[in-house]
Amino acid sequence: MIGLAYCDAKGRIFFDPGREPLADGGVVRRVGEDELIAAPPGTMPMVLPDRRPALLDGTPGAQYALAAALPAGYTRLLLPAYTKEDGAPALPLFGYTFACVVDDELHVAAARTDEAEDWQPRSFASGELEELIARKVSRDPTNRVLSQLAICARDYGCFTAQNVFLERGEAALPVSPKCNARCVGCISELEDERGVPAPQTRITFDATPDELARIATAHFTTIPSGVVSFGQGCEGEPLLRSIAIARTIEQIRGQTAAGTINLNTNGSQPAALRRCIDAGLQAVRISLNSFRADVYAAYYRPQGYTLDDVLESIRLAHDAGLQVSLNYLTHPGVTDDRTEIAAARNFLCAVPVQMVQTRTLNIDPEWYFEAVGRPRRPLGMRQALEALRESAPLGNFTHTH
Repeated sequence: MIGLAYCDAKGRIFFDPGREPLADGGVVRRVGEDELIAAPPGTMPMVLPDRRPALLDGTPGAQYALAAALPAGYTRLLLPAYTKEDGAPALPLFGYTFACVVDDELHVAAARTDEAEDWQPRSFASGELEELIARKVSRDPTNRVLSQLAICARDYGCFTAQNVFLERGEAALPVSPKCNARCVGCISELEDERGVPAPQTRITFDATPDELARIATAHFTTIPSGVVSFGQGCEGEPLLRSIAIARTIEQIRGQTAAGTINLNTNGSQPAALRRCIDAGLQAVRISLNSFRADVYAAYYRPQGYTLDDVLESIRLAHDAGLQVSLNYLTHPGVTDDRTEIAAARNFLCAVPVQMVQTRTLNIDPEWYFEAVGRPRRPLGMRQALEALRESAPLGNFTHTH
């Protein structure tokens, strides 16, 4: 039996096994048992203020709807369905996942899509992270990028920033304060009229190749199999600084051949990407929310480029022999629209990639549907993931070999 999980005004969670909540998959509907898993460790329950859970019996819930944010390695399958009261505030930029109770245990609509030890949730002892940060910063106190990463690691809980100080896995190299897209749900620069703050503050300076290379070479000295990545949540679009990136890569490779140099990008400038490849870039992760031009443009609101440029960058990286991943921003009712699945599979069959990394898009669902529209023929996210898996490996993390 699928029962209601809800919150009161103080955020306390309650279960009502006798009432069945509905979910939003682009259309409001009942939940299938195969769409639910027990809430994994690291799940964060969330109150949806002034939003009442939608119930099968048609009556609005008396309390607040409950949602959940998933830990890394899981992909959302459904949204919480609710009725919104007048004056309800906009929701902050999180990935709201349907939650309910089954056998007196919290369950979520999600699928396990990857597993990597470096990305498992970690609890720090009191002062542990601060001590690691202070130790690393003391070795390079004038490095502005390292100071930015200290903020990201400590205040924003960014895993790739924390990895710089933990000396493991994939480490962040933020490089660009500017962007050529105006994403509806930008996590570092949000329009004031949206009514919610951006979760992170964007860097305000142009990082120098020397600052970036010092962090990268130190990371590779400690972890020869590690990864460093340009393009992080605290910055704009790194390809706008492709000359600095190319010089950084050359400087890194002048000191060490260890590790993998990766670029996270919107793929908007194929010529700039070619510059980075020629300098020695080894891997690229290109972000998009859709393989349909209208849906892509409605969310990214690109400035001076189109989806065709993004797809050309993917082809370019593939033809150059890079490890190519797609950062596919998924959303129930959009990603699983039948026309989206067909467009994705057509491209991926023509241009194979190492991995499609499914990402739960962090946004108020109403904003997103307002921007890109409700689906005509949603298939269901689990079926969509299975269809995509026939065209490319699915996961959530860059795995180096």
